[in-house]
This record gives sequence, C-alpha cells and structure tokens, in this order.
Amino acid sequence: MIITLVGVFISVALVAGLAVSSVLSSTSAERRRLRAVTRTPDSIPLPETLPLSGDPQGDAWQSMASLLGLSRKDFNRLRTRLIRAGYSHPSSPIVYAALERIGPLIAAAIPLLLWTGTSAYFGAAIAAGAMFFTPGLVVDHALSVRRVAIENGLADALDLMVVCIEAGSGLDQAIVKTSDELAIAYPVLAEELRILISEIRAGKPRIEAFKSLAQRTKVDDVRALVSMLIQTDRFGTSIGQALRTHADSSREKRRQRAEEKAQKIAVKLVFPLVLCFFPAFYVVVLGPAIITFVRSFSH
Repeated sequence: MIITLVGVFISVALVAGLAVSSVLSSTSAERRRLRAVTRTPDSIPLPETLPLSGDPQGDAWQSMASLLGLSRKDFNRLRTRLIRAGYSHPSSPIVYAALERIGPLIAAAIPLLLWTGTSAYFGAAIAAGAMFFTPGLVVDHALSVRRVAIENGLADALDLMVVCIEAGSGLDQAIVKTSDELAIAYPVLAEELRILISEIRAGKPRIEAFKSLAQRTKVDDVRALVSMLIQTDRFGTSIGQALRTHADSSREKRRQRAEEKAQKIAVKLVFPLVLCFFPAFYVVVLGPAIITFVRSFSH
C-alpha cells in the first residue's frame, strides 16, 4: 500500500510538473519574442489609419448608430475611446453599443426561460447588470493596459531617438526607426509612432500630429514629451539634448512606479494570507487539539 501511494504521488507530481512547465514555457517572454522574430513580415499587422478621402465603411457603420440611440457626437466620442483602447475597427462602436443596450435584455431572458419563481427574477437582474457593465470594464482594462505599456516603453523609445538623431537622422526618420525597432518589445507604442509618422507624411503639420498623439494616448509622459517637442520645434533648440533629458526623467518615473508596486505587495498579500492560508493553518495546528479536547470531555 505504501509503495502504491508513493508511486501515485510521484506520477501525479510528474504530470503536474510537466503541465505547468509546458504552460509557463509557452507563455514566457522569451518564447513570445522568438515567435515575433520568426514571423514573416507579411504576418505582422499594420496599424489601421484613417484614409484622406473618408471611409465609406465607417460611414455605413455610423448610419447604424441611430438604430441604437447613438447621436453623431456620442458615436464619435465612443469611437475615439475605443481607438484609444486598441479597437480601431469601424464596427467597434456599434458592437459596443449593442452589447451595452441589447446584451442585458438577452442575458436577463436566459434565467427567465430556464428558471421559475423568485430565483429567476434574481438571476435575471444579476445577469442584466453584469452584461451592462462588462463592456465598459473590458474597455477600461484595455485602456489601462495600453497606458502602462506606453509609459514603460517611452524611455527606451526616447533613447533610440537620441541615438538616431546623434547619428545624423532627422526627427521623422528617428521616429520611423524607433517604431521599427520597438515593434516586438513595445508593439502598442510602436503602433502609435507609426500612426504619428503616417499623419506627418500625409501632410498634417508636425505640431498637430504631436498633439493628436497626446490626445490618443492620454498619457501624462507623452503629453510632456509632446509639449517639449513643440517648444523645441518652435524655438529651434537642440532636440537631442531635450530628448536625452526627457528620457532620463521617464526612466526615473518608471523606476519609481516599479518601487511603488513593490511596496504595495506586502499590503496586497494580507488578504490572501487571511482568507486562504490562516484558515488552513489553524485547522492543521488546532484541529487535533480540538478533537482531543472533545473526546476527553465527552468521556
């Protein structure tokens, strides 16, 4: 019996270890970077930019907004928010509005059809509320993820720009080279830089393109960078020195954010310890003593 139990334990431990090892190896940063490097150039998605002569497909989707009770102003505001979150397809505002307006009705109808009595109404209310708030929570999470990705990659992007400018490249060429080099490490920031350079090449003034970048990202560091670039372009000062100073500031802010997260770990660990670890610890430690006391007093 002991040999059988030991064999079962070792087998289960080996299978669990292999499963966890395969999952961690497939999702590691090294594996993701290798897969991104080995992809063919045709498989790398290019950012979707707005055409110069209007978008017939976008106009068709915008015409459907009135069916969902969206005005043109609300539709444009929702589309801007979704683009900032990374959902740049023309149908994204319609899908979001449909999920927010029609989704709760469908979700509430399912418990009413499956159950009866008070539980059906209670389940319908919970399902409708969850379906109503889920799209907004998903978009807010995507916005926060993109904002953090841009903040973390800004210092490295500025360092690359400084190297390119000191090597003799212009600002536009430095932005293009930086977007190409950051396509693997920071794809979100590289996409925003590609959109920036596409607007400049399309004839948009550089200052307006920089302001559009700050408006799309809604990141304080990017706003400070855009303000610095506008002042540099307006007064003709050294852009390399300005970028180097801003890169040092961005790197210091990134280090401070990392230290802040490290300091919060001790507080965040209190709740898992109290809810998960201590109950099991008390059962293991005090359980035998309680059983002994109960048996002693019962006799």
